[in-house]
Amino acid sequence: MISRQFQITTRTPDETQKLGKAIGKWIEHPLVIGLSGDLGSGKTAFVQGLAEGLEVPDGYYITSPTFTLINEYPGRLPLFHIDLYRLDDICDLEDIGLDELLHDPAVIAIEWAEKMSDDLPAELLTMVFEITGDDERKINLIAYGHNLVNLIKTLELDENIVGKK
Repeated sequence: MISRQFQITTRTPDETQKLGKAIGKWIEHPLVIGLSGDLGSGKTAFVQGLAEGLEVPDGYYITSPTFTLINEYPGRLPLFHIDLYRLDDICDLEDIGLDELLHDPAVIAIEWAEKMSDDLPAELLTMVFEITGDDERKINLIAYGHNLVNLIKTLELDENIVGKK
């Protein structure tokens, strides 16, 4: 399968949100985004920006669904924000209906996606967040599939994105 990798460094949570917003604006088709990284590495900040880019109405407060597991938001494309941190067993994924959600016409952002690596779709955007300073984050994006490779190419050309490598 076709793939492409891109790396960016953000120096503030606001920059991480701006990256999410930019990606959200460019999304034209349903997709799954697998988010990995330590606690506090910026995954939820990214999803907050993603929601803004997908035109989720201002009245929705985007938080990590650590205890609810799944939060759903209306937007230009529906956004499902999923947090697998508290799940210990892959069987739990079936219990929360994640396998069915993966086929919905929506943008699905999954925190701790590595817990279900075998069940993720072949066409996928993975993002690995690494803490490199107090607020600085190195974010590796890997796109799998034609549409997502094009999304990365667009990101590479965007002059408004700071911290590109």
